[in-house]
Amino acid sequence: MNIRHNAELRQKLSSEYVLGTLKGGARRRFEGWLHDDAALRRITAEWQQRLAPMAEFSTPVAPRKQVWRNIERGLKLRPAPAAWQFWLRESLTFWRSLGIASTALATLLLVVMMSNTLAPPVISDVAMLSDGKTGTALLLTADRGHGTLEVRVIAAAPVASDKSLQLWAVPKSGNPRSLGVLADNGRATLALNQRAIGADVSLLAVSLEPRGGSLDPNGPSGPILYTGNWVKL
Repeated sequence: MNIRHNAELRQKLSSEYVLGTLKGGARRRFEGWLHDDAALRRITAEWQQRLAPMAEFSTPVAPRKQVWRNIERGLKLRPAPAAWQFWLRESLTFWRSLGIASTALATLLLVVMMSNTLAPPVISDVAMLSDGKTGTALLLTADRGHGTLEVRVIAAAPVASDKSLQLWAVPKSGNPRSLGVLADNGRATLALNQRAIGADVSLLAVSLEPRGGSLDPNGPSGPILYTGNWVKL
């Protein structure tokens, strides 16, 4: 298979490789192409730069205690259970009974959780805004399913106490549309709609405004500090 002249496939495989969704033989084959294709390595590096800030949103997951117990037992670091600890032995009848009870309990718990919680957020689009000179200053993540837009400052310059950062969607024609004013800590959860991520949006921008937002109803009244574009995942 030759992907050198298939730009769309090269972008797709590079993004999946960085995200970790490219697995097995496909991942090994892609790594072979990387070895001989400098342009493909550059595309992959660009995806790494785009997606790396998303790691800040991930939550560390601690392995279950049983995982560590199994590792210790396999390395002979943990003594075998005493005879009276029958539940730690490979008793087929015991584990079958426990499995049936656990399945019933888990099913009940799942029903309760589903009836009282909402689906977790799913990031559908990402935008990284910068001043064009340094790295990413602000990271924007869109969740189309829940209609929310998360804004987080990564490395923006400090803002004076009498000033605010304001986010704008710049359409291909017409006046910029305000998406909201960021809080003092640089974070905001805004409503996501076609005004923010529609097909007519050509650019996202952040301006420095008087505290509370622009004085001009038709657009920014202060200087534009950061710009960037949406990347659909």
